[in-house]
Amino acid sequence: MEVVHQRCAGLDVHKKSVVVCRIVPGKQGWKREVKRFGTMTQDVLALADWLQAEQVTHVALESTGIYWRPIYNVLEGNFTLVVVNAHHIKFVPGRKSDVNDAQWIAQLLQHGLLKASYVPEVEQRDLRALTRYRTQLIRDRVSEINRVQKVLEDANIKLGSVASNVLGVSGRAMLEQLIAGQEDPSVLADLAKGVLRQKILQLHQALTGKVRESHRLLLRLHLEHIDDLNAKIATLNSEIEQMMRPFDQHEALQRLDGIPGVNIHTAQIILAELGQDMTRFPSARHAAAWAGLAPGQNESAGKNLSAKIRPGNQHLKVALLQAAHAAAHSKDTYLAAQFRRLASRRGKKRAAIAVAHSIVVIAYSMLKNNTPYVDLGGNYFERLNQDYLQRSLVKRLERLGLKVTVEHAEAA
Repeated sequence: MEVVHQRCAGLDVHKKSVVVCRIVPGKQGWKREVKRFGTMTQDVLALADWLQAEQVTHVALESTGIYWRPIYNVLEGNFTLVVVNAHHIKFVPGRKSDVNDAQWIAQLLQHGLLKASYVPEVEQRDLRALTRYRTQLIRDRVSEINRVQKVLEDANIKLGSVASNVLGVSGRAMLEQLIAGQEDPSVLADLAKGVLRQKILQLHQALTGKVRESHRLLLRLHLEHIDDLNAKIATLNSEIEQMMRPFDQHEALQRLDGIPGVNIHTAQIILAELGQDMTRFPSARHAAAWAGLAPGQNESAGKNLSAKIRPGNQHLKVALLQAAHAAAHSKDTYLAAQFRRLASRRGKKRAAIAVAHSIVVIAYSMLKNNTPYVDLGGNYFERLNQDYLQRSLVKRLERLGLKVTVEHAEAA
């Protein structure tokens, strides 16, 4: 096979060690050397010196969990790094060892048979870390709110059956009084504010329960944890906004926010995961496949066995699916019409995946062309079908020797 890279190396990365196979031209053909290094910073610096001693230009390593990141941070800028999916270079069953893995990676890199994964610049990686941590904190907050509801149900307090938001202004005041030892339902119900005061009688019944000291302790701890999570989320929101200003040079954030179902947080996740430079994706289909929102391909003997979506960027896929469900509840929008049309035939889950695929395609086009979002309207499919029927009628009449226009067909 043709040699693409004359001086290259393959790395088999583990938590405490990394095995390196270096391939360079020798006096009698190719010279292969294998050496094991640690993963401490001084060990990785020694690895870099060992590669630079033979003027290695390209280095390939597997994306094994998070263990490749320390290696990448040190080698970045000194070599052309190729981070590859471990599934794509899985070693042939048989002689399995770290040395064989490193040699196999180096050989594949030497002949240009490795496909590099998308690794963004350090600024975008930092932004990713913050948005992903914020998403995790929001999930933790939802879990804590559910635990509060569980404790209230265990104490025969049915506040969630009357108030839509248990932790709203009224609900929070009631919970604080419960924790302080107040058990009189009339006093607790009188803490209601706004429209909730119209349900005083229902609140009196819902707040009649059997609250024990263990319930008060759990409620206090849960509320303290929720307050702590809210403070951390607010800090992350502020920091993400600061980091997004120099990163968002073409006001793409505001344009993405105009897509139905996409709020400012989802737009920030799209920019943090996809970036602004769409040239790294050959087409919108490649971007959708990278996000894990493209159908798979499994054909054998002329039969399509399975077309379930393939693995992709889970962080982006989850955010887009949430946006798809939100878009499904929007009024008179193309995405809502698409969701309803597909949900009636294929089910809500597949419809949400299709709408999420449309959102990432829309975002790709907007980021690539620096254009705003223009909605086609909820009746787009009806208009499209009507135009098709009108043109079909014109063609049939022309076969009969009658010359008519689309306007005549529309009037008919």
